[in-house]
Amino acid sequence: MNCTQNKKIEQVKETTMIVGIDVGSEKHYFRAFNWRGIELTRKPVAFSNSMEGFNSFYNTIVELMQKSELEEALVGIEPTGHYWFDLGQFMGEKDIKFVMVNPHHVHKTKELDDNSPSKNDRKDPRVIAGLVRDGRYFYSYMPTGAYAELRNASNRRFVLAKEQTRAKNRLQKWIAVYFPEYKGIYTHIDAKGGMLVLKKAPTPEEIVRLGVEGIIKIWKDAKLRGNGHKKAMLILAAAMRSIGLKAGLTEARMEIQDLIEDYELQTKRLERVNDLIKGLCQQVRYADKLLEIKGIGITTVAGFIAEVGDITRFDSTKELQKLAGLELVADSSGKHNGKTKISKRGRKRLRYLLFEAAISVVGKNEEFKEIHRYYTTREKNPLKKMQSLIVVACKLIRVFHAILTKGIRYDASKM
Repeated sequence: MNCTQNKKIEQVKETTMIVGIDVGSEKHYFRAFNWRGIELTRKPVAFSNSMEGFNSFYNTIVELMQKSELEEALVGIEPTGHYWFDLGQFMGEKDIKFVMVNPHHVHKTKELDDNSPSKNDRKDPRVIAGLVRDGRYFYSYMPTGAYAELRNASNRRFVLAKEQTRAKNRLQKWIAVYFPEYKGIYTHIDAKGGMLVLKKAPTPEEIVRLGVEGIIKIWKDAKLRGNGHKKAMLILAAAMRSIGLKAGLTEARMEIQDLIEDYELQTKRLERVNDLIKGLCQQVRYADKLLEIKGIGITTVAGFIAEVGDITRFDSTKELQKLAGLELVADSSGKHNGKTKISKRGRKRLRYLLFEAAISVVGKNEEFKEIHRYYTTREKNPLKKMQSLIVVACKLIRVFHAILTKGIRYDASKM
């Protein structure tokens, strides 16, 4: 995967047609140029985001290549959200070589031609094609097979986890307003015994009417263990002395039932996608070996593979570090030596996942705990705790890369 800018520039030959595409939600625009930057299309050519539009685009560039006696096309795309996915799949099936340009670069260079920051369908394809001609692009990666399934499942898991947390937070707010004493009964707000009672008797007044026997009957009907007479007495006593809001209880009753249903629904969906992720991880070679590292769980492994894809496409761990936005960026000029920090230019979710994994292994894994202790206490240039965690995250990248590419087992002595 490692490719210098010179090698990228060499991809553009005298027989190459460079195509810049401005991707949109319903309609795309493209302009074509030869290797010298001379335009082959008189104006931006529009095509719809449909099979008819894709075929029209393909036929047009084939005609342009034949007319200009060119042999190959190199297409540049500015990845705008998810709108390029279908077009990228089509070009892959047609063996059309396409690359990506950084939207940040497009934004910075669009003033070169007309000294104007304006953005339009005529200008952007030309800017994109110019970046491709100068070798300022990166190769796209569309995962397939288990990697594609794992990426989709991992993305869905993140969404469901957020939805579950949102439902839980709303549940906590309701309890704080209408039944604040509930927090002193259960350690966790989503304890199953308490949720069953609230679902049947949402307000303290209804719990009082149920009584101890009514509460116990709810648990018996649900065949729930671990909640007996003592717990029922605590719930009843809390309901009898509750200072919760007494107004608007009709709507409050409906709200708490909806919130509990939302939380239970998100929990069930999360369980299903977690089961799917576990099965998909088993299809990835050597993924099970990562679980041998104390402090690393299936969520971390699945998330890492989902974000990285086929790790064999990376020639070095530095590329993975850059993908995660964890490479160091220096700010120095002449006699000025500024702070060195991470770029944060990579995949945000991968960076977050690695940082969370670093916290986990530092807390549970003796080898990584010792590494963290060394970096934060060494005599020369000791690191702050946050800086040390970034170092540990980069160390995890190297460990993951070695295991997934070589199939070796985790060896604590080598740390």
